[in-house]
Amino acid sequence: MFVKNIMIPKHESFTAQADVTLKEALSLLEKHQIDGLPVLQGSKYLGVATRFNIYEGYFLSNLQKEEYLTSTLVQGIVSYQNKYLEGGELFERTLLDLKDFPLLAVVDGNKNFLGVVTRSDVISSFESAFGVNRPGVRIAFTSVETEGRIARLSEIAHQFHEHIISLVTFDETDKLVRRIVMKIEKKDNIDRFTKKLEEHGFRILSIQEDE
Repeated sequence: MFVKNIMIPKHESFTAQADVTLKEALSLLEKHQIDGLPVLQGSKYLGVATRFNIYEGYFLSNLQKEEYLTSTLVQGIVSYQNKYLEGGELFERTLLDLKDFPLLAVVDGNKNFLGVVTRSDVISSFESAFGVNRPGVRIAFTSVETEGRIARLSEIAHQFHEHIISLVTFDETDKLVRRIVMKIEKKDNIDRFTKKLEEHGFRILSIQEDE
């Protein structure tokens, strides 16, 4: 999945123009209960304003609070001016970028603002990939890394009429072994299904029911 598939488009994003005051920007952050605002000059992306930016600027300004908020424009405190996405990136690679920051803007080649990707959007996508919010049985196992192993796994699941909710694979330290986590709907044939997996060389590590 690409960033463009999970971004909030421009017309649904909360933004601030460069010439609004910090008081107005802070009001927008509070009103919409969000952590950051992309700041634009027309349609051009300039950076992101956050509560932290605003508060940090206040402590460095030597101004009274009201004077600082009403006389300072939001363009003066933005960060992440040169940190943004262009939509074609794989969404999972944004997780580290968003670990300590609430959002990243998505722009085109001319830095025209297209939308945003938030930390919560990325986490929700990972939750969906793992089937976190759906009940079922999570089976963790390892398999020797050979051609056709995932296809064989699918064949066995099909034989037992298993409905696969999610399937995620991980590389082990030994590149010849792959760890797989499969989540399936709960049925009465789990024991027979896992026994069949073991017969075909899949080593079961754990079985856990998710409510």
